[in-house]
Amino acid sequence: MYTSELIFKYFENLSEQQRAQFTALYDLYGEWNAKINVVSRKDFSSLYLHHVLHSLAIAKVCNFADGARVIDVGCGGGFPSLPLAILFPNVNFTAVDSIGKKITVVENVRSALGPTNLRAINDRVERVEGKFDFVVSRAVTDMSTFVGWVWRKIERGQGHGTLPNGILYLKGGDLTEELAATGKEWTIFNISDFFEEEFFETKQVVYTTK
Repeated sequence: MYTSELIFKYFENLSEQQRAQFTALYDLYGEWNAKINVVSRKDFSSLYLHHVLHSLAIAKVCNFADGARVIDVGCGGGFPSLPLAILFPNVNFTAVDSIGKKITVVENVRSALGPTNLRAINDRVERVEGKFDFVVSRAVTDMSTFVGWVWRKIERGQGHGTLPNGILYLKGGDLTEELAATGKEWTIFNISDFFEEEFFETKQVVYTTK
């Protein structure tokens, strides 16, 4: 079983508070997952590998600037937004999911951990007000559908991170046709370039700018 030490292996410059928050994730998700199944129970022992570190791959691609606005669409139990909110305490995260019980888990885990830079909304992204610098997500739907949901939510701009404003999406497999169908230009980052674990061999962060 992987522990929070896996996170500390790749993110060495964490504060004591951040280390404590990452360490607390396992028990908190264990408690809530017993009530509301947001992480496969047979997969739960790999929480840090399959969910927490996978979410943080986005941070290896783009370092968000303080004050950036990031929306996680179809956040499920809070991935990737909750680990990212711990890593970037001065970035404003919005976690959105249309399934209320998943948002219940996000709200309660966030409340127990203490970060104030994450808000959770039970709604469809099309009805969420405001603009955002970055959209993040993890394998919610096909890319053409996803782009249709979020494109007007992205405000053009630079300076809110080490990449210009846009979409950062966690996905795996051969994405050539799916990305081409969106009509956008995408950059593919192989997560195996950042993390050595075998799980990441077919996993990618795909990015496009507005």
